[in-house]
Amino acid sequence: MTSPSRPVSVHLPAPLVALFPGSPRQLEVPAATVAEMMDALDARWPGMRDRLCDTTPAIRRHINVFVDGARARLDTRLAPGTAVYVMTAVSGG
Repeated sequence: MTSPSRPVSVHLPAPLVALFPGSPRQLEVPAATVAEMMDALDARWPGMRDRLCDTTPAIRRHINVFVDGARARLDTRLAPGTAVYVMTAVSGG
């Protein structure tokens, strides 16, 4: 039997928070992987996962997720208390 996931700290970008009234810039959710974190966010704010992930499923091209300073994928494991940063890509020329 698997134990329940312990909370991780999620930091969301302002443009995403603006689309989901009541969502904070920082929160804790129980998750053992980035995919579980996305599911937890979507359970609280339906449609958030669609803004962050495509249908393949993978993290959208213009979204970056960092765990312990490294880019993460949906299958990236999360240790309890880990800080996860979701960021929108910045482009320019």
